[in-house]
Amino acid sequence: MKTTIVWFKTDLRLHDNETLIKAIAQSDTIIPVYCLDDSQFTTTEFGFKKIGSFRFQFLLESLLDLDNNLRKLGSGLMIVKGKPEIEIPKIVKQYKAVKVFAKKEVAYEEKQTEASVQAALFKLKCEFQKFSTSTLYHPEDLPFSIKDIPDVFTNFRKKTEKETTVIRPSFVAPNQIKSPEIPPLNLSLFDEAEIQFTPIDTRAVLQFKGGETEAMARLNHYFFDSKCISNYKETRNGLVGADYSSKFSAWLALGCISARYIYQELKKYELEFGANESTYWLVFELFWRDYFRFMMKKYTINFFQLAGIQNKRITVNKKNSHQLQDWINGATGVDFVDANMRELKYTGFMSNRGRQNVASYLCNDLKLDWRYGAAYFEQQLIDYDACSNWGNWAYLAGVGNDPRGNRYFNIEKQAIDYDKNRAFRNLWLTN
Repeated sequence: MKTTIVWFKTDLRLHDNETLIKAIAQSDTIIPVYCLDDSQFTTTEFGFKKIGSFRFQFLLESLLDLDNNLRKLGSGLMIVKGKPEIEIPKIVKQYKAVKVFAKKEVAYEEKQTEASVQAALFKLKCEFQKFSTSTLYHPEDLPFSIKDIPDVFTNFRKKTEKETTVIRPSFVAPNQIKSPEIPPLNLSLFDEAEIQFTPIDTRAVLQFKGGETEAMARLNHYFFDSKCISNYKETRNGLVGADYSSKFSAWLALGCISARYIYQELKKYELEFGANESTYWLVFELFWRDYFRFMMKKYTINFFQLAGIQNKRITVNKKNSHQLQDWINGATGVDFVDANMRELKYTGFMSNRGRQNVASYLCNDLKLDWRYGAAYFEQQLIDYDACSNWGNWAYLAGVGNDPRGNRYFNIEKQAIDYDKNRAFRNLWLTN
């Protein structure tokens, strides 16, 4: 009887999950496991939590949905809390598992954890198999090795589009999973994390709810029900309302939906309703997501250092605690910055246009260490993704992948261009 473990992380889905499909194919029984990693409940050197209330709530919803979907197939999700390098081997021993299957990591801390788990499994003579399941383009299909990926996005995109003709099809979800009896979810583990859930403010663009089921519903709404995708390029810089952009990022961040599945559904949409610049623009955004992931693989820890991947000396204002606090609280006196920061504080979300402006303000106007901004976003964002978050912040700070150097935003002009009638500022600055 060959038993294996599927260690779920930021791939909380049944569809397009190569890790799960390969485990089923190579096993008699499988045990799906999620480890609430103790390190996720710490405070960073910048003074922020690694996971805040909004994302923790979204994670809990995603795990409940995954457990529910697994149970329909004869399985279930086992949740443990602690250090993965201790908890995963415990389950291996308990069930005499011969292999552990998991998604491959690229960000620095996640890779350290992965290495620790691998070392612990090696001692138990248990094999560890990893799969690249997070990107649109599979790393093996790129026209260059990771170390040779261009440091300028446009060069990466053009060469990849030209020379990599195939985006791998997504894996079909399994219709049955054989597992030993898996006990009901132990939700008291969430209480141990000591995170108080805060409801999302009613002014939010969307009441985000975690899970694959919700992710699929959102995709169907944005593509097939509303056809909003056909106007995405025109509306994507919006600030108010649910449908100015896809809002897929939160579900993508936890892997409740995959980039390849989105691409596959987009191609179906284009066949039925036509392709245009807007439908392409969604693929363009997924390209950026891939790019930051591959860049993280290339530069590892450099993305978390002040000098970034350019190893560039930048001057920062050291006397910054009150300025940082005003920025966090939306009390800088710059109304467009303040409205966006309040939206983030009360909902766990901010538009792409807002993110660029508040980051530019922190880096260029306040001249604060950009990593405090990135660390606050890590705590606060529902859609936090290590590669995209730190990659974008380094970019805006002028120490990342921006070939132009300092990308300064004229915030007053941006407010006029994107919030002409003040609808967004009025919404967030009235109380």
